[in-house]
Amino acid sequence: MRDPAHITELLVAWNRGDEKSLEELIPAVEQELRRIAHRYMRRENPGHTLQTTALVNEAYLKLVDQTRVSWQNRAHFFAIAAQVMRRILINHARDRRAAKRGGDAAHLNLDDVFVLSEEKADELIALDDALERLAKIDARRGKIVEMRFFGGLSIEETAHVLKVAQSTVSQDWRLARAWLHAEIQTGYGEMRG
Repeated sequence: MRDPAHITELLVAWNRGDEKSLEELIPAVEQELRRIAHRYMRRENPGHTLQTTALVNEAYLKLVDQTRVSWQNRAHFFAIAAQVMRRILINHARDRRAAKRGGDAAHLNLDDVFVLSEEKADELIALDDALERLAKIDARRGKIVEMRFFGGLSIEETAHVLKVAQSTVSQDWRLARAWLHAEIQTGYGEMRG
């Protein structure tokens, strides 16, 4: 991984409109974006080598288009990247479910690359639904789950982005995981039943 301070400098420069910094930033963060994408995709069907690349490419397009974000540092960037990737996969899973049920939902052109089994799509949607419910009850815990589980951020990085103590992140992380586990068991059972 590249020097975090250098990545932060590039993000700040890009925020100020320096397009050249974006050209240097993309290769500097590519490995970490692939790692985040791989975390998402490792739960899917094996043998589709373009999955991670397609997810990273879609995320690149959305991240480059982020004009209203004031990047704090590399941890903040990767937290947003994880959120973007999560949204891409959830939209894809929901589109597949709607198509299966005869809906006319707009489709992402990722069908050739993302192969989600029905069960995996349902699990992903159940997790997303539970995370949305958690965020309504406790927004900070929702963000912590997103950053830790999906983004792979450490306790320290998550605390830095959220501007809270590491002990707060640790406690919220434990409580949020327990709450999500219970919610997913209930919600996923109802969805399948």
